[in-house]
Amino acid sequence: MWARDKASRALGMEITKVGRGRATMRMAVRPEMCNGHRICHGGMIFALADSAFAFACNSHNAVTVANNCTISFIAPAREGDSLIADAVERHRGGRSGVCDVTITNQDARLIALFRGHSTQVKGELVPGLTPEPPNHDRRAQRRERADHKPS
Repeated sequence: MWARDKASRALGMEITKVGRGRATMRMAVRPEMCNGHRICHGGMIFALADSAFAFACNSHNAVTVANNCTISFIAPAREGDSLIADAVERHRGGRSGVCDVTITNQDARLIALFRGHSTQVKGELVPGLTPEPPNHDRRAQRRERADHKPS
């Protein structure tokens, strides 16, 4: 997915971490990303959050797209800032999901809060790949304990 993501790469984004239902991305605020107020354009911050959201909700190897997103801008980002978007999937069920993204700067100052709603569509990112089950799968943990009980 990253290899085909020309938009995120063109904005200088970097993936720093991806896991099941999670992703962290970084982007440096360049001069051309600033608006007439000399602060980072909100669309640039939204793009970073949206990209982190995309990698988090696609981490299950099922093609997933956004269907609704909102963002609240808390504080301005400025030229030279290093923005970090930390995406965490809050819900995944059926074909729907909800993911929250927190955007901070290099000083851990809160810049924006983003919430994305996703829809799973047909297809796999990597055909045939089966992601590892999450460690918090309670049913699997119960089955494993039952299988290891002494007779």
